[in-house]
Amino acid sequence: MASLRDIKNRITSTKKTRQITKAMQMVSAAKLNRAQEKAQSYEVYAKKMREVVSNMAQAGSDVSHPMLEARPVKKTGYIFISSDTGLAGGYNSSLLRDMMKTLNARHASSDEYAIIVLGRIGRDLLKTRKQPIIQEMIEVPDQPGFADVSNLAKTSVEMFADGVFDELYIWYNHFVSPMTQTVTEQKLLPLASTDSGEQSNDSLYEYEPSEREILETVLPRYAESLIYGALLDAKASEFGARMTAMSAASDNASSLIDDLTLSYNRARQAAITQEITEIVGGAAALE
Repeated sequence: MASLRDIKNRITSTKKTRQITKAMQMVSAAKLNRAQEKAQSYEVYAKKMREVVSNMAQAGSDVSHPMLEARPVKKTGYIFISSDTGLAGGYNSSLLRDMMKTLNARHASSDEYAIIVLGRIGRDLLKTRKQPIIQEMIEVPDQPGFADVSNLAKTSVEMFADGVFDELYIWYNHFVSPMTQTVTEQKLLPLASTDSGEQSNDSLYEYEPSEREILETVLPRYAESLIYGALLDAKASEFGARMTAMSAASDNASSLIDDLTLSYNRARQAAITQEITEIVGGAAALE
């Protein structure tokens, strides 16, 4: 049975842990609010970009671009968005589990695909499983700007254009609520269907110099924006998962403190009772 000192030390250490988890919960909540605001603000730009690209892609049969056309798939590329730090519940593990399950079902060999990974946790997990990582980015800012990921996004699109892989998917956690994140796979390239269902039939555009020349510039930018948008969504999911995990940890610490306090009081009472018994017994022996 633990001594009174051991129980008291455990109570003290658990209280300190609870202080840390509560602080992390508050920090994550603040970061989540900023991440949601940023994702919502960016969605305005993304929505208009989808509308313009869809309009151009459907304007006529003479307008085409390699990024819009499917081709025989010899190799597939995957962008995997994880976090740089842990203490976020099942945020990384559930994403990795679902992706590995899909890879094993879809491909007979690791030679058939390549992975671009964002986040230290994902990189380390994939390396331990000897996955073919061709590009990585760690220390992603908590509130990333487009410039922070532009090189990776641009390189990913260029590798598709150069035939390094023939299709590109992105895996990330979609933010539903602070307590719910959904593992999501989104096909980025080729842009076989750019119609989001939001375009109005009354949307008319005049293009200068020409639709084809504009597509050459806009489509790579559009694909890069999809990667950035997924990263913003993933960041909101990460902070939501961490806030929920830290809240649960704080609640567990409080429950443990209550149990330890009860054990301490019982042990203290037993010790006092034992001392009284010994005093009474000693007094009786002297009579």
